[in-house]
Amino acid sequence: MESDTQLLKGHLDALLLAAVAGEPRHGYAIMEALREASGGQFELPTGTIYPALHRLEAAGLINGTWSTVDGRRRRTYQLTARGERRLQADRSTWREFAATITTLLEQPWPATS
Repeated sequence: MESDTQLLKGHLDALLLAAVAGEPRHGYAIMEALREASGGQFELPTGTIYPALHRLEAAGLINGTWSTVDGRRRRTYQLTARGERRLQADRSTWREFAATITTLLEQPWPATS
């Protein structure tokens, strides 16, 4: 879905942090985890994922290490302590935001005079 990138704007960093929170993953594994966990809704291109991973690493939220598997080099990312704090804050902010939007969309609006 082409609009996935636009829908995820502002949430991509939190999703990437969540993807590496449970276990270290390399870039392709992160993309696959996002696709599978979203039921195929979030199939993001490498041009979206890798720049975001580099930005998160530069911010100290994830840490990357190089390894060689079957002759191919790959960078595996894991959450840092700072990234864990950021993920918890993002989860809290999301819960509040989602609850507010749900309330606004599903409850009747008050009449105005």
